[in-house]
This record gives sequence, structure tokens and C-alpha cells, in this order.
Amino acid sequence: MKASARGWTRLADEQLLDLRLCDLPLRLAGTAVQGRITRLYRELAARGIAFRPHAWLAEDWFSPDGVAGFAVPFYLAHPRLTRLERKMTGVVEGSNANWQMRILRHEAGHAIDSAYRLRRRARWRALFGPASRRYAAQYRARPASRHHVQHLGEWYAQAHPTEDFAETFAVWLQPHSGWRRRYAEWPAKRKLEYVNQVAAEIGRHRPAVNGHVLVDPLEDNKLTLREHYRRKRRAERHRHRALADGLLRKVFTTAECARRGAPPGAALLRSMKASLRATLERRGGADHYAAQQLVRLAIERCEHLDLYQRGARRVLLPKLRAALVRMARGYIASNELRLRL
Repeated sequence: MKASARGWTRLADEQLLDLRLCDLPLRLAGTAVQGRITRLYRELAARGIAFRPHAWLAEDWFSPDGVAGFAVPFYLAHPRLTRLERKMTGVVEGSNANWQMRILRHEAGHAIDSAYRLRRRARWRALFGPASRRYAAQYRARPASRHHVQHLGEWYAQAHPTEDFAETFAVWLQPHSGWRRRYAEWPAKRKLEYVNQVAAEIGRHRPAVNGHVLVDPLEDNKLTLREHYRRKRRAERHRHRALADGLLRKVFTTAECARRGAPPGAALLRSMKASLRATLERRGGADHYAAQQLVRLAIERCEHLDLYQRGARRVLLPKLRAALVRMARGYIASNELRLRL
């Protein structure tokens, strides 16, 4: 079904979900997010960087390796789609000006890394690590680490060397961030100083990689909105389960390693549902609905992984509560508490 220039915004959600992404008459020009991209360009200019990363509409935020630009999610191009995104996922990533600018600065860091091939430099690799390192399915964050800046939340700089650079660049670029004072005693300050130095070096130089290459642009995407959200929910379920599995494996043990007669982990969780929900609400910052869903997720994953109680209950319980609280805080930090199981 082709979306008319006017009528698509008045469609009911069920009708709208049957539209293909490529048929939505959207463009960045004239949108609020385009105004914020212009603001990003002013921030780059104020820092002496002439380069302007290009932007295009796609399914989600991303900056492909080797491309001197970044994609912006289509739902930010029209209020009708923003409302649909919130209904379908529970959260709109970049829904307010402050959040959007944080993401834009981060994506600009990726684009500049690609444009000037910074990751090939020995000093870049020494500070951030090899960009060739594989992305982990679920990285293990160290909240107390002072080797990484804090910008987007969930200690995202620790996810990969390229994310570390993008997060560091974003902190450096943000006006009035006070990074010299804020990170004065942190090893991460060396990375910020490197960004400051390399920005002065590349400032007015033409990038090695240029050209407005578009990767998976919206106009080429044949998925319907319904198919898009189905895929997004599957990916979200996978992320939730990966985090839960990693934490639960540290608390419980497998059938092969369990002592004889050890109760299943799921049975223990079921016997303590009310107590664990209260812990998640009190210490994890979860609301009642989210606490219920988190306990439900933990039970489901214990059954799937066939996990059993490890050691004495009095020793295990504090570890279990801490693991569930960490799950809750992780989902809150990433705005992903609307679990769909």
C-alpha cells in the first residue's frame, strides 16, 4: 500500500503498520532532528572542525564502518511515527532534545573516526584498543572503572574500542562539559586529551573518506512497519535474555555440576517471587510491572538453561538479589524495562 502525501498520518495504527517503510513520504529537511543536526555542525565548527558528517533516514541510529555519516531513525521524522514507536516499544530513543544531542555527538564521533581513518593510528589503538576486536554479544561493564568516560549510559564506552572513541569524542564535543575538571583524576583523561589533540590536527583538513554513501536508507527498505517492529521485538528479547543468562549462570549451576538433590533454580525463584519483586522495587528502581516481568524472565531463563541451586541457600540468596538488581539497573539505564517475553 502506497502512503499518500497527506492521508497516511490519519490511518489507524493497524492500517499504518501495513505500510512499507520505503512508502512513507518522509525526509529529514524541516524536522526537529534536522535542526539538531545543524546544531551539531555548529558545535563542530566551534571546536575548529570543518568536516560535516552527512545524515539519512533509516530503521535505527547507526554509523557504518568506513562511512563518513550516520543514519537517523525514521520515527523521529514525524510525530505520528514517534507516537507509534512509543506504543510499540515503550520508549523513543532520542525523544527529547538533550538525549538526541547526546546520540548525535556520539554518532559524529563514529563518522569522524571513519572519515579520517583515525583507528589506523598507533596512538588511537594504544588508547582505545584494536577496532578489529569483535563485538561481544553482551559486554561485562565495570561501573567503577575510570578508564572510560560516561556519556550515553550503561557504561557504553566499555562495549568496544570504537564505542569508547565515540563516547570520548561526544564528551569532548559537548559544550561546557568541563571534561578537564570532571575527569581530572581519571585515566580516561588521556583519551580526552588525545581527542583534543587530533581534532586540532584534522580541523581544516579534507577527510580521507568522503562522499555521501547511504547504507540501508529508508527509501530502499521494503519491510512493513509491522515486520520492522516484529524484528525489533525479537532483537530486544535476545538482548534481555543474554543479560539475564550471564547473571544467572554466576548465581546458579548446571545439572552436571549441581550437588545431588539440589533444587532447580526456577523452583527457588518461584518460592521467593514476592520477596524478589520487593527487592527489585526497593533497590533496583523498578516499578511494580517491571519487577514482575524481571522475576518472570529469570524463572523462564533458569528453566531454559536447566540451572540448579549452588551451595547453601543463605550464601546464594544475597548473590541472587544482587544479580536481579543489576539486571533491573541495566534495563533502566538502557530504557528497556518494557520486556516482551
